[in-house]
Amino acid sequence: MRGFLLIMKAEIVRAWIITRRYWFRTLTGLVIGYGMFMILIAGFFYSQPAIEKGLNQLDDPTRATNYILGFIIGLFAFGVIGMFTQGIQEMAQTGVLEQLCMSPYGLVTNFLARSVVASISTIFYSAILVYMVVISVGGRLHFDPVPVVTLLTLSFINLIGFGFMIGGLVLVFKQVGQLIIVVRMVLFGLALFAREELLNQGWIVSLLVHILPITDASICLKYVLVKGQMNASGEFVSVFLHPSFFWLVANCVVWTFIGITLFKVMENWSRKKGTLGTY
Repeated sequence: MRGFLLIMKAEIVRAWIITRRYWFRTLTGLVIGYGMFMILIAGFFYSQPAIEKGLNQLDDPTRATNYILGFIIGLFAFGVIGMFTQGIQEMAQTGVLEQLCMSPYGLVTNFLARSVVASISTIFYSAILVYMVVISVGGRLHFDPVPVVTLLTLSFINLIGFGFMIGGLVLVFKQVGQLIIVVRMVLFGLALFAREELLNQGWIVSLLVHILPITDASICLKYVLVKGQMNASGEFVSVFLHPSFFWLVANCVVWTFIGITLFKVMENWSRKKGTLGTY
């Protein structure tokens, strides 16, 4: 635990130095991100035939807000998985991976601490983007801090387990870039189009939705932020009583156990074969 906190402290200091030193890059990144989302909204979610009319009024701001959140959650999942896959590939190429393996804290602790700090930064900047875009399209967010923080934490834990499993593949097979891109794009699409209606499409579809690592998290976050925890009958029902929430908790336990276990197995296999730092 002490090693984890030390690595987290070092990562926070490093992230703060980079943000402060390259403040112009951070600011322009927010501006470009805002512009990108507004173009997407104008292109995909405005239904008027004339562009001028479409840019003046959205026929359903709630629908746009729902997709905006889907984009953000998808990008979050895309980034978390990339921390493991791209990070391991780059470290293997530069020789940093072997140095981390000689660290007394091990690869799991190092990657976990790095991903926690990077995810907190991503959530902070994404929250700013979501607020700016939602206000621009005339939508509304129902922010309830306890459910939102809880769901974001569970979403991160869920993705961490999945990320460790995918990262283990990189340790063993090295150049799996094409496969990883497909996996990340699938997660992005699941977050974008995940909705409660999918749970009513038969038990096979419902079970598949629940097993996948990002769908329940996306459904719960949209339920809180977009619907304000109001069910179809217009009654307030806490997200903590939503079926997807219980599946999300179960997924966190299962994916974390599977991911870290497989990562350790693949790391040990690479160490034994002497191919850990080979690219």
